[in-house]
Amino acid sequence: MNAWNKFWNWYENKILGSIVIIAIIQFIQIPHMVWNADLYLDIGVIARVHPVIDWLLYGVDLIEIVSIINIGMIIFSLVKKRRNQRLEASLTKLQN
Repeated sequence: MNAWNKFWNWYENKILGSIVIIAIIQFIQIPHMVWNADLYLDIGVIARVHPVIDWLLYGVDLIEIVSIINIGMIIFSLVKKRRNQRLEASLTKLQN
């Protein structure tokens, strides 16, 4: 088995952990959305109160990259798994 297949076998066993990471990232988005709305509506309750808070809440956008990559990997893994199952079913039919 080559390294590529070893990686995907390992990843398929860890999909639940990946989904938990994605969920955490999405929950972190809630304060970011409130901050962003405050920023655009120019209310000033959260946004522009302190530069460190603004920097942290703006930085939440950057962790979405992890979520996007993770979703792509999960989709690829599931498509690959389904394709392999169909190939195995086709081979089984041919052998019978």
